[in-house]
Amino acid sequence: MKRSSSGRLTMFILIAMVLGIGVGYVVHLQASPEAIKSFSVNVKLLTTIFLRLVQMVIAPLVFTTLVVGIAKLGDLGSVGRVGGKALLWFITASLASLLIGMALVNFFKPGAAISLDSADIDSAKELIGKTQQFSLQNFIEHVFPKSVFEAMATNEILQLVVFSIFFGVGTAALGERGLIIVKALDAAAHIILKMVGYVMNFAPLGVFGAIAAVIATKGLEVFSFYGQYLFAFLVGIACLWVLLLSVGYLVLGKRLGELLKSISQPLLIAFSTTSSEAVFPKLTTELEKFGCKDKIVSFILPLGYSFNLDGSMMYMTFASLAIAQAYGIHLDLGTQLTMLIVLMLTSKGIAGVPRASLVVVTATCAMFNIPPEGIALIIPIDHFCDMFRTMTNVVGNALATTAVSKWEGELGPAAPAELT
Repeated sequence: MKRSSSGRLTMFILIAMVLGIGVGYVVHLQASPEAIKSFSVNVKLLTTIFLRLVQMVIAPLVFTTLVVGIAKLGDLGSVGRVGGKALLWFITASLASLLIGMALVNFFKPGAAISLDSADIDSAKELIGKTQQFSLQNFIEHVFPKSVFEAMATNEILQLVVFSIFFGVGTAALGERGLIIVKALDAAAHIILKMVGYVMNFAPLGVFGAIAAVIATKGLEVFSFYGQYLFAFLVGIACLWVLLLSVGYLVLGKRLGELLKSISQPLLIAFSTTSSEAVFPKLTTELEKFGCKDKIVSFILPLGYSFNLDGSMMYMTFASLAIAQAYGIHLDLGTQLTMLIVLMLTSKGIAGVPRASLVVVTATCAMFNIPPEGIALIIPIDHFCDMFRTMTNVVGNALATTAVSKWEGELGPAAPAELT
């Protein structure tokens, strides 16, 4: 039986993960600190190449597919109805994620097991430098673009979504005169999706570079010291998956298993590269193959990347309260619930920043008189936590897109698998 091209790429990604762990660990054991640092910097260039290739196609993909999707939806009423259903899912899922993180960090108290001597001060200073105090002005500036070209250049997806919605609604309002634009952008979107297939061939190299670099630098010993913290976090991720998949089963029924199989490759890439952006183009194509209409996928998925990062949301309350526990700071229930609401807002204010979850945690700690430099305590284990929360983000957005498609009566049968 012939293996599909998708299955072959998944196999290569798994091999790259194993090789990355092996090579990274050998370097960690045998090389000097200077050689380890040099190796990590150089091997991570493979990941940088892959991520930059992905980032290259994100902005044009979001713009073309979203405009075409909105134009096909037809009118403001349809856009508002689909968007309303999506936002209802996003807000509910985000609150559930934050509450799970808050409940489990209070139950396990992982921060009490973290030694203040283990802090990564240098990385913490870099993150604190990126932190900005949340304000209404910062939030508005992050959401509404002053230039679509600036938004595209910096991959500010939320700003690009705002522009694309206006452009799509305006195109739809032109009627037949706008059809030429729709056809041109539809053709461009298909060209970009073809490019996505070429870019994904570099995924195994990106995965190898990311895994090898972090294992060479941290080694496997990091798990022994931070075992309780990581264990409690993984319990939280497991609870979140159970919740998401249970709701997904209620909506999709037996097709839930089919969906998970369809997005298995994006999940692997997200897990190994810790980048949600890295799988955005591939996730778009897989959801369309699963049976979601392109007009729904192109509208919901970009919104989800700004409003529906379930794994990251759970981690924010978990990490913020763990840092407070490490410093022996007691926060009553009312303060913790206030922190939860603040995190809902701050996460939207600086979502485009690299390692955004940690930047949000840093800003939130400062607001609640928790030493922001405490972020240094969790940085050594953060990469491994990031692998799981990024994969969870992908699951959450895939479920949101398919659920809205089902509610809109726009979920068709899966496309037949391609064999090569």
